[in-house]
Amino acid sequence: MLNSAKIAAKGLLHASEVLRQLRAFWDGYTTWRYRNPWATSSERLDAPDQSNPLRLFFDAHTEGPGIWKWRHYFDIYDRHLGRFRDRTVRVLEIGIYSGGSLEMWRNYFGPGCKIYGIDIESACKVYESDSVRVFIGDQGDRNFWRQFRQEVQSVDIVIDDGGHLPEQQIVTFEELLPHLRPGGVYICEDIHGTLNPFAAYIYGSAQNLNACDKSQENGDNNERRLVYSASPFQSAVRSIHFYPFVTVIERTEAPISELVSTKHGTQWQPFLK
Repeated sequence: MLNSAKIAAKGLLHASEVLRQLRAFWDGYTTWRYRNPWATSSERLDAPDQSNPLRLFFDAHTEGPGIWKWRHYFDIYDRHLGRFRDRTVRVLEIGIYSGGSLEMWRNYFGPGCKIYGIDIESACKVYESDSVRVFIGDQGDRNFWRQFRQEVQSVDIVIDDGGHLPEQQIVTFEELLPHLRPGGVYICEDIHGTLNPFAAYIYGSAQNLNACDKSQENGDNNERRLVYSASPFQSAVRSIHFYPFVTVIERTEAPISELVSTKHGTQWQPFLK
């Protein structure tokens, strides 16, 4: 689907400057935030949502199958996955480890969820149940993904918490993004290190959201004043979000064929026609 070498190279060219600007912005923002006398405790950066059901489950889970998560992940999960709760939803988690997160997802999404787990360790097959199907395989192997797609229908949610190597993450993203249902969410975790190759790959991919080719200007039609044909990437990808160690990609609910700029109103300054 995507030329990973070209996109990664393009992303790397821009990543250093992007990261420099982000660091400068973040340093200034956090300095202001912590000194801002009007900020309430709930607005501060160190005050996560304590009512988050995933965090509550995690904090209460002191025995049984292990769960290992960065604490700031829970608010990211809930922000992007909350709309799937109590629905019929298919969830794929890559990286089972000690099995506790499978139980956490089942509790969070409710009885209508079907969970698929993938791990390279055959011992993880023990976590299979009526609501959980476990596959043993290497996420960096495209042949494994071809077999997986033959056995499993498209999924609503992908959570890549597997090997964490950029080359594994790139292969997984390329193989599974087209397998994600409309409106689905793709989460890749544990993207560590500045100038991380997977992060550069996603930065490069994100540039495609701003593509604006094949424009059409309709001077006499304010409801379709300017129209751009949507690229295949814009048609399929709604948004890309970057967080510390995490990237979230959301698919569009339906394919988009065009992006339309509309003018409303009757009084206009003469600066532009």
